Amino acid sequence: MNSEFLKNGTVVALGSFDGLHLGHMAVINKAIELAEELGAVPCICTFSEHPLKVLTGRQPPALYTGEVRNETLRETGARVIALDFASIMHMSPEEFFEEILVRSLHAVGVCCGFNYTFGDGGKGTPDLMERLCEQAGVAFSASPATVLDGAPVSSSRIRESLIAGDIALANRMLGRPFRYRQQVVDGDKRGRTWGIPTINQPYPEELVVPRYGVYASRCIVDGRSYMGATNIGVRPTVRDDGIVNSETYLLDYEGDLYGKYVDVCLIEFLRPEQKFDSFEALEEQIRADIEDVRKILYNQNTL
Repeated sequence: MNSEFLKNGTVVALGSFDGLHLGHMAVINKAIELAEELGAVPCICTFSEHPLKVLTGRQPPALYTGEVRNETLRETGARVIALDFASIMHMSPEEFFEEILVRSLHAVGVCCGFNYTFGDGGKGTPDLMERLCEQAGVAFSASPATVLDGAPVSSSRIRESLIAGDIALANRMLGRPFRYRQQVVDGDKRGRTWGIPTINQPYPEELVVPRYGVYASRCIVDGRSYMGATNIGVRPTVRDDGIVNSETYLLDYEGDLYGKYVDVCLIEFLRPEQKFDSFEALEEQIRADIEDVRKILYNQNTL
């Protein structure tokens, strides 16, 4: 039992929070605000594994790798509680409220989204949660849909935007640049022979794959941000083996990054991936891409 939870109570933000987008952050920020008003501990109650994976064995392509998602959750300043969905999925809504929220988390406040469901078969709704909270003397808030460009922000809409190459819209819905963190591995070093060495990173298997192509990016190396020209795709000119790869040229960076983990944040879509007739044509295009990136990102505060 957490003594701080028992002493001060908690305000719990409920949701899967798979996207941590503007809609999800509205729920979390409301919980933090309410916790401050009540002198309670703000908590984010989510799942260690996506519910759909437990129910069907499959889940939608992720918008974050686990490490980056957990890091982003912790950055809110709220306590993160990751429940094992399999162990609670057959609880009735009333049991979930009493056992998890009241007895385990000592909730004095509960926040969720307009479409939140809970309990066996997802029978619990925000209306039911509001009634249960009222009966128990627990504060309650349900956040409405967050609307952007005339449509609700959702994880599925963000995935669609990424697949279409509309990175600008995806980033606006996320409230931050779409990013991934991977280890730098050996490549064929062809770029090095041209004087434009790139870092090669295997693209995360669980992550949604944006439209194949070249992006203006920001890359984080040892806490510092660098402009980047990032290609995501299968490199058809070099060797199309069907394996999705991330390859980035870091502007104004010198050093060896093999074995290090680098964050790549996609900022703007430049062009689709294409197969060139020669390596000379590929080199010429890469140099043009680098200049486009410099024009787009120079002096921009994109992170």
